Amino acid sequence: MLERCKTAQERWGGVHEIIDRWLEQRRQLIEALIYLRERGEFTPTDTPKIQALCEMLVDYVSVGHFNVYEQLALEAKDFEDDKALVLLRELLPQIDSTTEVAIEFNDKYDTKDHCNDQLEALPFSLQALSVVMADRFQHEDQLIKELHEAHSEKTA
Repeated sequence: MLERCKTAQERWGGVHEIIDRWLEQRRQLIEALIYLRERGEFTPTDTPKIQALCEMLVDYVSVGHFNVYEQLALEAKDFEDDKALVLLRELLPQIDSTTEVAIEFNDKYDTKDHCNDQLEALPFSLQALSVVMADRFQHEDQLIKELHEAHSEKTA
């Protein structure tokens, strides 16, 4: 039994690092989003900052889907936690819908030409994106709390 605990701690301890890095990405994304929302009016000189936001947004969403959620699902399966797997199945479709909004935002503003053509609509797009991402962060926090934190107690 002690050996299994050691193995679990070694195996799932790395998930802490993945989540920590991902949450740092989230913090940077939120800061960039707030900075741009507070600008109000935009000119073509703002394009690099908007493109940087798009890059952060896509990176954050990708790490969630292809790294964090996958690790949380594996952890739930290994701990035979049916409740956690049910929660994951419930929340992932809601998170997926926010991914679509994030990708649409990226597609709309990811290049210099796209940005410059739609600068007037950017404040509204940023507001809508902020609302959607706040929902996403809430769902992600619930996943982390219910899936990972519950299992980390078992590995400690």
